[in-house]
Amino acid sequence: MAENSIFLGASRKPDDSYQGAVELLLKYGNRHGLITGATGTGKTVSLQVLAEGFSAVGVPVFCADIKGDLSGIAEKGEAKDFLLKRAGEVKLEPYEFSASPVIFWDIFGEQGHPVRATISEMGPLLLSRLMNLTDAQEGVLNIAFKIADEEGLLLLDMKDLQALLVNIAERSEEISARYGNVTKPSVGAIQRSLLVLEQQGGTKFFGEPALKISDIMRTDTNGRGVVSVLAADKLMMNPRLYSTFLLWLLSELFEELPEVGDPEKPRLVFFFDEAHLLFNEAPKALLDRVEQVVRLIRSKGVGVFFISQNPLDVPETVLAQLGNRIQHALRAYTPREQNAVKTAADTFRPNPDFNTFEAITNLSTGEALVSALAEKGVPSIVQRTLMRPPAGRIGPVTPDERRTLINSSPVVGIYDEMVDRESAYELLQKKAVEAKEPEEASADSTGGWKLPDFLGGEPQRGPRGGQPRGRQTVAEAAMKSVVRSVGSSLGRALVRGILGSLSRR
Repeated sequence: MAENSIFLGASRKPDDSYQGAVELLLKYGNRHGLITGATGTGKTVSLQVLAEGFSAVGVPVFCADIKGDLSGIAEKGEAKDFLLKRAGEVKLEPYEFSASPVIFWDIFGEQGHPVRATISEMGPLLLSRLMNLTDAQEGVLNIAFKIADEEGLLLLDMKDLQALLVNIAERSEEISARYGNVTKPSVGAIQRSLLVLEQQGGTKFFGEPALKISDIMRTDTNGRGVVSVLAADKLMMNPRLYSTFLLWLLSELFEELPEVGDPEKPRLVFFFDEAHLLFNEAPKALLDRVEQVVRLIRSKGVGVFFISQNPLDVPETVLAQLGNRIQHALRAYTPREQNAVKTAADTFRPNPDFNTFEAITNLSTGEALVSALAEKGVPSIVQRTLMRPPAGRIGPVTPDERRTLINSSPVVGIYDEMVDRESAYELLQKKAVEAKEPEEASADSTGGWKLPDFLGGEPQRGPRGGQPRGRQTVAEAAMKSVVRSVGSSLGRALVRGILGSLSRR
């Protein structure tokens, strides 16, 4: 393999032999890419080959592991017959097995180090997408963020946002006069959406310490790029959280990294698997944001590869910016499938040796049509390519292997425990207590009304200020028990409304 490229495989010739290396030039690694194909055609292995290639030349990688298969990149591969055969066919000499340096991450903190973001970092646009809010509710959420900025209220976790929403509902008339209509029903709808998000694991994702971008852009002591693998099998049960999290991470990279132009190799390569989840039912404002990030983030030295089954899953405005293409087999039984094959074929620069449309439907497992940017950034002629075998294990790591890698990780101890510092929730609680104290003092000084003893108040004195009355009657005791029960239930309901179900995991 050349020092300035990643070896992907060998091209198939008209006589069915495989000759000629198919490579991806590192200097165009930040021009983004697309890996598509039907289930079981080899997309995950192609992703692994690319990730290993970038890591080997010192480029950090971030990727989501949807099925757990990609975790094997952390372990050395084994010499199996079908791998050795493939290596011989593509003339991969020498074929060496090796493990890539890996950090495992997991939003739920079960199969990797916890990944967190603060409410403020996520912002109202992505939060609205995450909670599927209406335009009116999104407007209220924007007002909430505006008030938090003006009043110095840090929004770090879910209880901060919940407390702020309660405060806004109480001040709705005052706030409406300043910013426009803020109704209690809209606030209530947002609170209910927060409850759903909490039940889906939001309390584990929102908080501190938040993920530092520098920790997914590491290299090891040998100069190899660290591969950050996000465990996403459980996360995929909430596709909206998965896609919103990855978009947030892209946005953070875009906002934090300085401009570097076109470096000789990328600073980071980001693989976005199941890409269709990002674009499904996305509002125009969000699609505009995605297009902007993809268009401009390459100047920060970041390459983005989208992985999906169908090229139609990616909007044309984004598809046009993906210069490196790996197309595995597609089926063409239905009109929509035929349209997808035609779309994929039309995006390639034709090769006179074969019909691109027909080739896509006839590719075998492990084969792909590949077109990467050549010199001067011009797309190369599409090549029918037998992809090279990976150096790491094909398949998942064992739970014991994963635990060993997590315990020896360079970020061990940094993110494992959540930190709860003073923020909006605590500050609003203090304000509520301070506002209540003058009222209580005033009530005491004027001899405020008190509950009779049978309702839980202080015992009433006997005649002439003597000893308290004797034992309460059965009716008094029953009434007292009922009132306490009702008061306790109301109190619990109020606390849940203010704080959310904090104890639920």
